[in-house]
Amino acid sequence: LSGGQRQGVAVARAAAFATKFVIMDEPTAALGVKESRRVLELILDVKARGMPIVLISHNMPHVFEVADRIHIHRLSRRHAVIRPKDFSMSDAVAIMTGAMEPPAEIALPEGAVLN
Repeated sequence: LSGGQRQGVAVARAAAFATKFVIMDEPTAALGVKESRRVLELILDVKARGMPIVLISHNMPHVFEVADRIHIHRLSRRHAVIRPKDFSMSDAVAIMTGAMEPPAEIALPEGAVLN
């Protein structure tokens, strides 16, 4: 198998055998467009079954396609939590890079948790 195919198999295996949740760290990073599409469809299928997924990714279009909420980190700390339906990708990147402060109602104080 190619590297991309092996990555796809690893993602499918994780989703198939998970019992409580799935953590995926850059699952589409080494994949082509076709393989990435399959992984995103798999994520949506797992999500539809009610399995929680933590997706760590720098690919903002992928994140916005599958996420219910996005935890934005800046300088190794969680800076804000946004819902993709309420913010644009440009807003998310601006918050990430410090070009825009998160609105006060979504900025998280140190140690706060979003329910």
